[in-house]
Amino acid sequence: MALCVLVQLYFSFFRFLPFTKHTDPEPAAQLPVSVIVAAHDELDNLMELLPALLDQEYPEFEVLLVNDRSEDDTEFYTYELERQYPNFRVVTVKKTPEYLNPKKYALALGIRAAKYEHLLFTDADCRPCSPTWVARMQAGYARGAEVVLGYSPYAHLKGFLNHLIRYETFLTGIQYLSQANAGNAYMGVGRNLSYTKGCFFKNKGFASHIKLMGGDDDLFVRDAANNSKVSIVIDKEAQTISIPKRTFREWIVQKRRHLSVGGRYRAADKRRIGAFIVSNILFYILLVILLVLNSHLAILGALAGVRYLTVFPVYLAAARRLNDRISLLLMPVLDLVYFVNYLFLGISVLLYKQFRWK
Repeated sequence: MALCVLVQLYFSFFRFLPFTKHTDPEPAAQLPVSVIVAAHDELDNLMELLPALLDQEYPEFEVLLVNDRSEDDTEFYTYELERQYPNFRVVTVKKTPEYLNPKKYALALGIRAAKYEHLLFTDADCRPCSPTWVARMQAGYARGAEVVLGYSPYAHLKGFLNHLIRYETFLTGIQYLSQANAGNAYMGVGRNLSYTKGCFFKNKGFASHIKLMGGDDDLFVRDAANNSKVSIVIDKEAQTISIPKRTFREWIVQKRRHLSVGGRYRAADKRRIGAFIVSNILFYILLVILLVLNSHLAILGALAGVRYLTVFPVYLAAARRLNDRISLLLMPVLDLVYFVNYLFLGISVLLYKQFRWK
């Protein structure tokens, strides 16, 4: 129990707390940017996203939509946009080769078709948080980086599930962003990610994981971090906000897909992530066991008090830095439910590994 608390204190004080002091770089030379979105039957989302992208306050950029085998009216809608906006283009995918992952194939086509060296990615169900999103994300290149990681929280909706989804996204975010801030990037999220075309080809694109369902974001960052500098940009103006799943089942399917690629992380990253997750899961298991046994209650109370009174304030400080609202009152419950759920998710991924892309 004491070891679990010590591990969590280490992450809080030596990773998450320094992250709260991070200052985004100021925008430098505003180089041309290709904003790339891959979408499959996402007309409703595209009708909100594309105007927000095309209205970005940036001197020279293009919006490149990869229309991936859509059967809705995406083609007709984007045809009208192409007539109105000279900096909007569409790449159409009619069929994906059987041996390739559809999303990675679509993204690769978009990257090859992009006019500019600097690429910025988001998903169809995301929205930029400001009209300066492109400019703020491109500021990450001011320090010589080839990859820029951003943050993408989920929208606030009613219900406990929404609180849980946003808490999980927050914990994931402070882990990968704090590690990148410490010079040890291991993943990013495709909802808000930027890298150069040269970096993509230098690292052989998605070749190392082309057949996997996921990994177009985190596993690419894993590969790129070996020989490319990675920076982070986390101010609110540089974020995108995403639409969360509405049912627990949909969210579980999404999380299982994300967890399925975790086995491809570097050994050191898996050990570090495992230490964080396992220390939290064991904390709650041992807490229940010791309470049931009515054993060492004074020591138990002291350890639990140290954990809650040190770790949670650091979480709140990180949430404030990200301009992400996390409920202090619900945090103990969210923390418990999240790590218990993570345990069962991990077991299910080990037992059942088949995933499908729409």
